[in-house]
Amino acid sequence: MKTAKKIEHLCIIGVGLIGGSFARAIRQAGLVNHITGCGRNIDNLQTALSLGVIDDYSQDVKQAVKDADVIFIATPVGSFQSVLSQLKDAIKKDAIITDGGSTKSSVIEAAEAVFNEVPENFVPGHPIAGTENSGVEASFATLYHEHRVILTPLKQTNPEAIDMVTRLWESAGAQVITMDAHHHDLVLAATSHLPHLLAFSLVNTLTTLDEKQEIFENAAGGFRDFTRIASSDPSMWQDICLANKDALLEHLDHFSADLNQLRFALKQGDGDFLKEIFIRAKKSRDDFVARKFD
Repeated sequence: MKTAKKIEHLCIIGVGLIGGSFARAIRQAGLVNHITGCGRNIDNLQTALSLGVIDDYSQDVKQAVKDADVIFIATPVGSFQSVLSQLKDAIKKDAIITDGGSTKSSVIEAAEAVFNEVPENFVPGHPIAGTENSGVEASFATLYHEHRVILTPLKQTNPEAIDMVTRLWESAGAQVITMDAHHHDLVLAATSHLPHLLAFSLVNTLTTLDEKQEIFENAAGGFRDFTRIASSDPSMWQDICLANKDALLEHLDHFSADLNQLRFALKQGDGDFLKEIFIRAKKSRDDFVARKFD
């Protein structure tokens, strides 16, 4: 791994779990001299300042980015077009823009809407890491250790900008790979967006039952493990699901068909079919857990 060039001024727009952890990791690696935070929640920004995550802050995007060499956008994906519109005429000519959005096609479309085409120094990215917690208090420097970060550069993306963003993520302990934005959205719809949708849906369904108090009082580890991600930020996941709705619908339809097969097997008392599904699922899950980061 090559060491990234030290950044004089980093701006984090959205200083929560993702943005705050990125700031902490880059600072811990000794690769930045000054970090400016930007966001709508003044209390969160003041907390970030008191925790040493940032060195100063502004709620004005134009003011926050004007001297930045690298800008990391970590706001909900539904806000990207607004954020990019605000920073468009305020950034330095050679400033590098990257992001941590969970969908990439929508981010690229937002950039095209604002700039007419995606700027050559804009490197779309997505760290495959997180927790169910939110806010800068939940951030920590090792969040990205041994996790993947997917970059989805375009043909016109500046190779030097890609190299800089890659090295920053590697300095945060991540493994960086690249792929097409559409393919990214299809893959993440299956591995991240669908599980969140299902977790929210299950908890909501149980909440509407007459026996809900007894159900939750007697819930054990299986319920806690399966539904952990239903504690994630609802607004953020609303944005993600809507931004990636086509890919998510495709996987949801596939899952619904498989679920109907399970229902039919259960109704018919077809234990062989159920066991076949359970064995195949267990093997896939065990293989996933056993796979080591490389």
